[in-house]
Amino acid sequence: MTLPQGSPSRSVEGMYKLAGVSRASFYRDWEKSAPPGEETELRDTIHRLALAHRTYGYRRIGALLRREGRVVNHKRLIRVTREDNLLCLRKAAFRPATTDSNHRWRVWPNLARHITPMGPNRLWVADITYVHLAEAFVYLAVVLDAFSRKVVGWALGNQLTANLALGALEMALSDRKIAPGELVHHTDRGIQYACGDYITRLQAAGIQPSMSRPGCPYDNAMAESFMKTLKAEEVNATSYRNIQHARSAMRRFIEDVYNRHRLHSALDYLSPVEFELASLSATSTTVALSANP
Repeated sequence: MTLPQGSPSRSVEGMYKLAGVSRASFYRDWEKSAPPGEETELRDTIHRLALAHRTYGYRRIGALLRREGRVVNHKRLIRVTREDNLLCLRKAAFRPATTDSNHRWRVWPNLARHITPMGPNRLWVADITYVHLAEAFVYLAVVLDAFSRKVVGWALGNQLTANLALGALEMALSDRKIAPGELVHHTDRGIQYACGDYITRLQAAGIQPSMSRPGCPYDNAMAESFMKTLKAEEVNATSYRNIQHARSAMRRFIEDVYNRHRLHSALDYLSPVEFELASLSATSTTVALSANP
């Protein structure tokens, strides 16, 4: 039976109602009889995205597909990635200690747990991790804006010192415009962050120090999450020849891959740069509407 063009019954809903079957039965029958070319094309697209983003799971692959205008059921996506062995890479690695909280310096109260940042430069989080070279360890210090998860400062060095942490902080201060008294800077209780030089620099910029409570690793969970991502998606997949090679790779991953392109589930599958731009656009629209009621 041929239905007239434009008839409501030509919709998918109308077709399965006309056939007297349920929605689920209609789609099961369609999938069984769907042209094999559609499945092949989908698999080819998933292969391309999975190989370009080796550490993405099915959720982020699904987000990339939606950006290309394709909506794929998550169960189907899981099935394809498993059947084609496209599961994301994960690798555990030895982790040397980077936090020494046994020191004489003041430990500041945790202010971050009371803050939900509604814009950039309200809460920064910082941390230090190791990076394994061919025959040695080097150390990476980072500062992230908690609003967008963007890395606003980082430094890589041979020694785990306050100067390393200060290097990352100075980059962040040069990159962002800070309003004195509005920014909280949260870290663990390590000596690199508690020492006089670091606290003096924060206070000179009008930034309030904040530190994790003892025995509460989740107090700095956002910074820890970034370090986990860095290890899984960059460090564990690369063999660094020397510190120069590692510094170049860190710059590419942090400033291009992570800040500009990596999709974050907590940011509605936007990158940190995209999220900040979207926030700025929304704020500008709100201001314009309030100025012209």
